[in-house]
Amino acid sequence: MNKRIVILGAGESGIGAALLAHKMGHEVFVSDAGNISEERKALLQKADISFEEGQHSTNLILNAAEVIKSPGIPEKTKIVKLLKEAGIPIIDELEFGFRYSKGKILAITGTNGKTTTTLLTYHLMKTAGLDVGLAGNVGQSWAMQLTERDHEWWVLEVSSFQIDGFRTFKPFVAILTNITPDHLDRYGYYFYNYIHAKLNLLANMDEEDHLIYYADDHNIQQGLEDLEPNIQMHGVSLKEKTDTFSHDAGDRLVLGNAGKGISLPKESIVLKGAHNMINVMCAAQAALLAGVSEVDLLIGLGNFENAPHRMEVVEEANGVTFINDSKGTNVDATSYALEAYSQPILWIAGGVDKGNNYEKLMASIAGKVKALICLGKDNEKLKKAFEGRIPLIMETQVLQEAVEWAWNQAKPGDLVLLSPACASFDLFKNYEDRGDQFKKAVRRILNVKAK
Repeated sequence: MNKRIVILGAGESGIGAALLAHKMGHEVFVSDAGNISEERKALLQKADISFEEGQHSTNLILNAAEVIKSPGIPEKTKIVKLLKEAGIPIIDELEFGFRYSKGKILAITGTNGKTTTTLLTYHLMKTAGLDVGLAGNVGQSWAMQLTERDHEWWVLEVSSFQIDGFRTFKPFVAILTNITPDHLDRYGYYFYNYIHAKLNLLANMDEEDHLIYYADDHNIQQGLEDLEPNIQMHGVSLKEKTDTFSHDAGDRLVLGNAGKGISLPKESIVLKGAHNMINVMCAAQAALLAGVSEVDLLIGLGNFENAPHRMEVVEEANGVTFINDSKGTNVDATSYALEAYSQPILWIAGGVDKGNNYEKLMASIAGKVKALICLGKDNEKLKKAFEGRIPLIMETQVLQEAVEWAWNQAKPGDLVLLSPACASFDLFKNYEDRGDQFKKAVRRILNVKAK
């Protein structure tokens, strides 16, 4: 049945949802409190979709039968409160897209590791020749892609904000990489609320569906005990070396109950580091459930290229390696990066603190981090946390200066690591902007061109 649908937010997901809703015959109106890019305006105008920018007009929004909200718009926003008071359903773009896809869904969430796991899962399935699409928090919006075509399989990265807008969304395979404190400002500063926001991904799954999860994570275990889902469970562990779980056996990864006893030699896997072994086991099990063969699995694990801004090697000069980990926007992500390297580190960190507990990083920096360069508008908490723990602490609001200082302090064998442990919005548009500027600054200092 056709109805009036209002889209709140004209970003990637909002424009995709608008175009899909229009294609399906609905009356569509797009409202954005900020400015809409000229490119996106052109898409709306071409489709003859009405829109507004710079405001949310209540008379044009509160008459909606349903609202598709950008995941970045908080629940406490005035227009969202008014919609709830009016009893108007508010959903996410992925929930809307779910109505118009016949494909089986592999949905990946977690505080850390979800992008790598999503891209790897997609790569393994694509390498094996499956008809698979990629969407969610990576690439083009799902709704936008569904205006063109559907796939037999979809690999979707989903955030807790998106899950908050799910009502009927039902994955065939769900992956939980981990759950650690993050985005608590959106969940009443109560960690339990965030845990259950993640686990709501499983709400509509049944005994025909599968959950792949990091079994060493106490928060996931606690949430699963509360939820008691009636689905097929496949644990991944770095501690339990039993047939019950997929596990790290030293020189190989052994896939457990979902993997039919498959053993993967680690030397053939491009990704390195303990945290990446979690991602690999999760992605490999998901791919096997989708029908990927062991041969294709090994091929895909050997030629995978990870996303930019996550432990990305930028350049190496005079024995000094520069690593871009701008996607490390919380303490746990940064701890993975710090622990992945054994050489002396000059660490660039800082930005918008999200209630960070830096005590978690003390074991990771001990005897390894020789300098901390604080990059942000307010560095006091960061400096205070590591005072007396790191020999040299400096601060700046200029990324080029941070890179120059690190280069001047570095010696052959050292590593310059940008892993902020914080959000980017004080000095940069987003983490991608921060990472791109870091790479440019490195290459400017080394006087090399981008590869």
